[in-house]
Amino acid sequence: MKTSETGKPVRAEENFASASVLQHLLRGVVGFGVITGSIALVPFAGPATLLAAPLGLVALRGCPTCWVIGLAQTVSRGRLNRSCADGACTLTTAGGTASIDRAEELGRGPADHVDDRLAAGGHFP
Repeated sequence: MKTSETGKPVRAEENFASASVLQHLLRGVVGFGVITGSIALVPFAGPATLLAAPLGLVALRGCPTCWVIGLAQTVSRGRLNRSCADGACTLTTAGGTASIDRAEELGRGPADHVDDRLAAGGHFP
């Protein structure tokens, strides 16, 4: 097992993304089409048609959930960058101008915003 400099195990990242959204959608059409076709043809051609279903799973790179995860990865590729340093990970936009963890970069965490709202007499639904 690979370990990082801190001695903690490094987890391999799963990547189900395709080179383009069009390629990923075509992969989905083929995968779901083969699975659906193999099930739909059972009354006409017999249970032997179910042998084609694993080919659909290969096209989807696993289960249908894996295909959906890959779609999300393909769409977000190049738009979000994850960087990890000193045990903390942050997400930034590709340009690096805006950070998703902006409140923490400014020294204010999410809890500080709750405290500000309560101090101002606000309430939460």
